[in-house]
Amino acid sequence: MYVYFILPAYICHIYVRSDGLAGVVIGDHEYPKRVAHTLINKILATFEKEVPNNKDMWSKPNSGINLPFLSEHLNKYQDPQEADAMSKVQKELDETKIILHNTIEALLERDEKLDALVDRSADLSVQSKAFYKTARKTNSCCVIL
Repeated sequence: MYVYFILPAYICHIYVRSDGLAGVVIGDHEYPKRVAHTLINKILATFEKEVPNNKDMWSKPNSGINLPFLSEHLNKYQDPQEADAMSKVQKELDETKIILHNTIEALLERDEKLDALVDRSADLSVQSKAFYKTARKTNSCCVIL
C-alpha cells in the first residue's frame, strides 16, 4: 500500500508491505512519484536480502543495523533521469521531440523560401520573354550585312 503526505514544500512517499516492512522517501514536488516508488522497492528488497530476518532486532531502537547500501541507493537516485531508465527514455524522447519540431519548422520556412524563389524565377522568365520579344521587334528593322 502506497500512501502520500503532501507538505508545503515536500511530498512524503510511504510504502508498507504485507509482511510489515515499510519504506519512506521524502522529496520535493518535482521528484517523480514512480521513481520514488522504485527507490523504496529497491531499498526494501536490498534490506530484505542483506539484513537478517530478525524482527525483534528490527523493532528495537538503536539495534545497530548497518545499512551501507542505503547511501548508495540515495546517491544514485539524486538525479531521477539518470537513475531510472523510464525517466531517461522520457527525457530523450522530449529532447528528440523538440529537435523534430525545430526541424519541421525549418523545413516549412525553407518551403516558403523556395515558393518565393519559384515565383521570382517565373516572374524573371516572363520578363525575359517580354524583353526578348521587344528586342526582336526593335532589331527587326535593321539588317546586318
